[in-house]
Amino acid sequence: MGALMRFGKEGQHGLTRRQLLGAGISGGAGFALGAGGGYALGQDGATSGAAPDRAVVPFHGVHQAGIATPAQERLHFAAFDLTTHSRADVRDLLRAWSLAAERMCRGLPAGAENENPLAPPDDTGEAFDLTAAHLTITIGLGPSLFSYAGEDRFQLAAKQPEPLAPLPPLPGDELDPDRSGGDLCVQACANDPQVAFHAVRNLTRIARGVAVMRWSQLGFGRTSTTSRSQATPRNLMGFKDGTNNILAEDPQALREHVWVGASDGPPWMTGGTYVVTRRIRMLIEAWDRDPLADQERVIGRRKTSGAPLTGTQEHDPVDLAAKRADGQPIVAADAHVRLAAPSAHGGARLLRRGYSFTDGMDRDLGQLDAGLFFVAFQRDPRTHFVPIQRRLGHDDALNEYVKHTGSAVFAIPPGTRRGGWVGETLFS
Repeated sequence: MGALMRFGKEGQHGLTRRQLLGAGISGGAGFALGAGGGYALGQDGATSGAAPDRAVVPFHGVHQAGIATPAQERLHFAAFDLTTHSRADVRDLLRAWSLAAERMCRGLPAGAENENPLAPPDDTGEAFDLTAAHLTITIGLGPSLFSYAGEDRFQLAAKQPEPLAPLPPLPGDELDPDRSGGDLCVQACANDPQVAFHAVRNLTRIARGVAVMRWSQLGFGRTSTTSRSQATPRNLMGFKDGTNNILAEDPQALREHVWVGASDGPPWMTGGTYVVTRRIRMLIEAWDRDPLADQERVIGRRKTSGAPLTGTQEHDPVDLAAKRADGQPIVAADAHVRLAAPSAHGGARLLRRGYSFTDGMDRDLGQLDAGLFFVAFQRDPRTHFVPIQRRLGHDDALNEYVKHTGSAVFAIPPGTRRGGWVGETLFS
């Protein structure tokens, strides 16, 4: 089709947005917010017979992408407050977001090309020369969408899932309300930070007049492994993180702990999941002054190898019953790996998908404002995240070095068919 291939930043060949536009693959008509508006899906991002773009993760599917998808290197997560009182506006925003997300995940601009010099462009343009970079966009719904201060703003209260409730106060919370909650959320993950930023920027632009951003978090350096194809990364404390995470190649664990089943209810959430986010600031300066032996005792693993204190290799099982010569447990009673172990919580597991962050300095203390943006998907926060965090918040030795400063929970509806949109099952 005359367009040259370009080597993307993530190390794979892919068509750039500008090349797709130049080849005439603009993806169909644009879109507008408003009751009753139509939303036509764009055309495929490659001509017939062309090789598929390996930098593309499909937007459509049984489940939304960005959950069991192999974790990318960069994150932009944003929560939004609705400024409208119209149910139709919310429905049309989710439609418009889904259409734009599907296009951007294929490496296309958010909207059809607009050549009118007197009108704003339909895409902000900073990703025109970039590939899709494995972009995934995941859309969620907060508890306040269904009921806020006792008000049923959008006539959705009767459809609120029981698991989608504001998280209760948890031990160690020092939450900033301006970094917590939200009616809607968008998670954009990619292997190029500009691609992730571009996605959230354009969805924010599309939402004008209907929703405003409440808070956002940029993340770098994934802190979890979500596929066997990935090596275990390290968090900002220098330890390997997510060694025993749920993996995409384990469908049984996903069914048991992540995906909402038909018997869980409500029906519109079947195939969906729930996400809990926590902004966890690490007191890095205090941690860096601790001796290596103390750091390893707090975590329960070796810092260099990632092996449990009871083993020699990273993936050796943690033997919580092992004793030292003096009869004391090798893995301390308050070690993080002991308290976070599924066996300590009736077998409950989370699919973790967190990222490191740094937001400059704390001016009052002169210390780095950095840490972990914790993202965890689960079938029911009441039986998974909440009891796990209650025990960790009470007893974990790691509490001396962390503060939870932001928190949110969202329902993640199931994926969409081609031509569909996220949230369609709720509004149908």
